[in-house]
Order: sequence, then C-alpha cells, then structure tokens
Amino acid sequence: MQAFNPYLPSYEYIPDAEPYVFGDRVYIYGSHDRFNAPIFCMNDYVCWSAPVSDLSSWTCSGVIYRRNQDPMNRLGLRLLFAPDICRGPDGRYYLYYAYDFLGVIGVAVCSEPDGKFEFYGHVHYADGTLLGRRRGDEFPFDPGVLLDDDGQVYLYTGFATKVPAVMTGFRSLGNSGGSVTVLDQDMVTIRRDPKLLFPSRESSLPGKFEGHEFFEASSIRKIDGKYVFVYSSANNHELCYAISDRPDGGFRYGGTLVDQGDLYMDGRRDEKHARNYLGNTHGGMVELNGQWYIFYHRQTNQHSYSRQACAEPLQRTPDGGFRQAEVTSCGLNGGPLQGKGCYPAYIACNLWSAQGTCRYDQPFDKRQHPYFTQNSRDGDRDAVQYIANIRDGSVAGFKYFHFRDAGGISVSVAGQGMGMFEVSDREDFSTVAAQIALRAEGSEARASAPLDITDGIHAL
Repeated sequence: MQAFNPYLPSYEYIPDAEPYVFGDRVYIYGSHDRFNAPIFCMNDYVCWSAPVSDLSSWTCSGVIYRRNQDPMNRLGLRLLFAPDICRGPDGRYYLYYAYDFLGVIGVAVCSEPDGKFEFYGHVHYADGTLLGRRRGDEFPFDPGVLLDDDGQVYLYTGFATKVPAVMTGFRSLGNSGGSVTVLDQDMVTIRRDPKLLFPSRESSLPGKFEGHEFFEASSIRKIDGKYVFVYSSANNHELCYAISDRPDGGFRYGGTLVDQGDLYMDGRRDEKHARNYLGNTHGGMVELNGQWYIFYHRQTNQHSYSRQACAEPLQRTPDGGFRQAEVTSCGLNGGPLQGKGCYPAYIACNLWSAQGTCRYDQPFDKRQHPYFTQNSRDGDRDAVQYIANIRDGSVAGFKYFHFRDAGGISVSVAGQGMGMFEVSDREDFSTVAAQIALRAEGSEARASAPLDITDGIHAL
C-alpha cells in the first residue's frame, strides 16, 4: 500500500496533530474539525494510529475524550482546541488541552495511549489558582509538554494576541508570546512560575526571530540532546523551529520546517502566489524508521474550519538542524508514488487559480478559486472528496510520481463545462505532456489522451 497526503481517510478532519510513537505504533493527537463547520474544533477528540512498519494503514480508536467531560463545560458549549500528550512518571498518559478561549489548560489521563481518557484537573498553582488566572499571567493556550530525562515536566503555552474578556468569560488577557512552566510530578501543579521564552512580533524583548516571530502552536521535542521547539509563526501558515541546549531558555531560531504554500522556498514570499491556499497550521515532529517527519495541516472548503492532517519528511543539516520540507502528495510514502493506477484528486498538494492564491482568514472572491470539498455530510465514510470550481487558469499539482513506460493519462470530472486540461511536469507549463479534451454535462465524464513523459520522477 502507498501513503498519501492527507494521510487519513478523506472524510476525516484532524488539525493540530501531535505525533508520538508508543510501542510499535505511531499515534496522533489533534483537534477535531467538522466538515463545513462555522468554527474550529467542533467535534470531540479521537485518536488515529498506524504501525510504524506501515504508514499507509491508519485506524481510528474512536472518541477518547469528550468536551463535556471537563466540569467547566458540562453543557458541552466550549470547544476542545489543540492538545498534546505526555507519558508521566507513573506510566500513564496525560492529555493536555486548551479549552476554547477560556485561558485554562485542562488535563485528562488514561492508562492506554488510545483509551478512554478521564478528566484529571486543570493546571494550577500550589494555592489552587488556575494558570492564567493570576494577575500578570500570560494567556495559556496550545499546550506542549515534555517529560525530560531528569524527571522534570515542562509545559509550554502561548498565544501572541490579546484575548478579550467576552471570549475568556473572566478578564481580558494580553499575551506577549510563548512561555514555559515547570510542573510537579503530579503533572498538574505548577512547581516553577511561568517564564516568557518566545516574544511576539509586538514585543520589545530580544530574541524575536525577526520575520518568523512566535504566534501559537507550541510543540517540544528532545533530539540528540538538544531541545527543539516547533511553533506557528506570526505569518500563520508556516511551522518554524528554535533550538537550545536547555529546555527553559537560550533558544535560537532554526528556520521554517514547512509552509502550507511552500513560501520561503526558492525565494518565494508572495502570499498571493503561494503553491496552495493559506490559513493557520499546527503540528509536531516525530522520528519513524530513522526518518524525521513534520506533521501539519492544510485547509479545505475555502475556510479554516475543515482542516486535514498532512506530513512531510525532513532532511537534516550538517549542524544538526532541519531543512524546510516541500509540500507533497506522498509525504509518508518514503518516496514518490507509482506512476500508474488511479489517484483521487484530493491528494493534490498544489492548487491555485488564474489570480493565484489567497489566505482563507482574509476576504476573497470565492467564485474565482478552486478548492477541496466533499459530496456528503461530516463523518460519512462514503463521502467523496474532490476539487471543486475548476475554471480557466486553475492549476492542480501532484508531487511526485515515478514514471516508467507511461503511455496515457485520464481524468474524471463532473458538473458543467468544456475545454482542455493541459498536463505538464513543470509549474510554468513550459512543456506540455498531454492535452485532454473534455465535455461535462452534469454526470461524471472521463477523458483520456496520450502522455509524453520520460521515465523517472516527475510532478504533474
């Protein structure tokens, strides 16, 4: 079997995924979007996992934690935002989550990595005051957790914006960046007060990582004795990293790990001409079979509320850092896809219109842009995900395929329209490998043409 991006079934919408290996399986813990929802994270937490030996075979363990299990949300009106997990000194699994915009970090616990988690508590000071409620506290958000080799438990949180009282239900909470807090062995009581590590773009503090300042999405890993902090920058659509010799300071900017639209690669910086549509992103790193990967999410349905999980391999630099990964259709596959067979349109990693791309968190003319969507309700396992609103000048890109003796290519479409699909292995279409004439009159139509492409690895 082959592995695609998105790596979960097309009907599933898991953003903010944090990957971890427990035993012989890799598990992901993320938020849970609802297809075509009006806001983020409307579904309860589920857990997906795959054998480390077969990254194409993902299975779901079902709901592991419901939002109304937290006593602060018995009515289930508040949403479960990006979580992280840590195996504690007692061998149990502790799930940390940001509760909507309450400014509270909740904790649930389970004896199994994908079992039914039970509410455990809220991160608090020794006197019982909740983290975020003490005057002067930063706004706690997007927890990242690390149990270090010496038994110290580090909690990283942060959201570099001002959160008004109407959203917290408490008071307005300013936030000047990302912080670290040391927890006690009970995994929930603060042992050492929060310390600001990663200033925001608006902060006057040093170490801002100019042009890639901290915004949200704290994630922490210990790699080769170094502490690698992954975060979403103020640019919003990229995951960056910082690296240090210690967990509570001294971090230096490392670079971009992945950007949804491949910005910052090849000198590309114009958001209107990214290789895909842009929105927020969040994820973490994991080593699988000797290869490091960055997990992130993409946007669908012309908004940021139906996001899907993707992953890409990372290449190391001579100094122990990481190079930026290119967004592809074959992230966990270990190499290019086979240049034969039938592939679903939703694995396109590049998508843009004749006018270029845009950010989904800013106003744009939806009529002009192609997008990923599906033909059925949320959770329908028979739903078909496809690319909608293909117009003159629309481009869908698939990377990469390994071709050998390729002779032809076909495309299936539905809807109303007629014209020509041009196929190239180059973004600028300086060479044309096929021209597929087609006419669609409502029902599904299929058209074919000879394919002129050399043996080897190519994009389409």
